[in-house]
Amino acid sequence: MSGRFKSEGDWAVARLSAARGRTSAFLSAEEGEAAERLRADHHRGSQMASITQRWDLSPRSGRGRGAEDLSDAALDARARLDRAIEAVGPELSGLLLDICCHLKGLEEVERERLWPARSAKMLLKAGLGILARHYGITGRCARGTGIRRWRDADARPTVSPG
Repeated sequence: MSGRFKSEGDWAVARLSAARGRTSAFLSAEEGEAAERLRADHHRGSQMASITQRWDLSPRSGRGRGAEDLSDAALDARARLDRAIEAVGPELSGLLLDICCHLKGLEEVERERLWPARSAKMLLKAGLGILARHYGITGRCARGTGIRRWRDADARPTVSPG
């Protein structure tokens, strides 16, 4: 995790992405990065342009359009968030939004949804794996996450005339 967020120590994804002692981290680097991207898009998408006059800033000349840039960036972030949530599907999207964007704890989510203990942890890993694949960030760290096949990719069955 990059340390960009104030409450990162309390964030469930940050705790699960950190290696502790001799054990490796529960979440892979790709899954952690996918969670950060989802959270960043949620944060950017929730920003609104200021509609009041601001006396503390000097006018910007030629550097941007101010509120229009913020609105465009927020709209782009909202569109990326919508595509990501659609890619994850309705079964896991609420869980990812609660944990990654609304910073709820795993136990809190399990209690609210009446789930068994430690079930949110496994579903979070599955959802972040799907999200990492959607973002195109899988395969950067080799951890044996590729699709396993019982035959070679170029193997084709042959049919003999009978």
